[in-house]
Amino acid sequence: MATTVNVKIEPLTREAYAPYGDVIDMQDVDHFSINEGAIERFHDLAKVDIGADEGGRTLISIALCNRADSLPYTLPHVERHPLGSQAFLPLDDTPVIVVVAPHGESVDPADIKAFISNGKQGINYHRAVWHMPLIALQKGQQMIIVDRGGPGNNCEEFYFPGHQIVLDD
Repeated sequence: MATTVNVKIEPLTREAYAPYGDVIDMQDVDHFSINEGAIERFHDLAKVDIGADEGGRTLISIALCNRADSLPYTLPHVERHPLGSQAFLPLDDTPVIVVVAPHGESVDPADIKAFISNGKQGINYHRAVWHMPLIALQKGQQMIIVDRGGPGNNCEEFYFPGHQIVLDD
């Protein structure tokens, strides 16, 4: 019989998410005018890590969510990218659920954290941080993905034998 671990979902804030990566939004960050004042640039919002010294290159992609998930949600597994960071930037004004666990060789279900974005925040997972693929709450959501391409295995998965991980609000 599986042990059930309930994970409470909390608001996505820069401080709470810092051990896992970067929150990408325009609140309380450096910014300045460019193009003769026509544009306000919100500068250096995430530390993109592509492992360039290991042959990595930057990829920019668009994700289109084919289904909408709802709560409670049972987490099947987590994944990590040991060779580089991975960022998601929303193109819609719809919240997503972000699930993370600390860097390590395995994942203790008690260490899993879940956040809900405000719909405008993007996130950047630091290299090798365990995470669930984003949980879209609306079918058709679109996100820009910035991550690593190049040689090497950059995706590892971890399953939870004997545990059922349930996200709820």
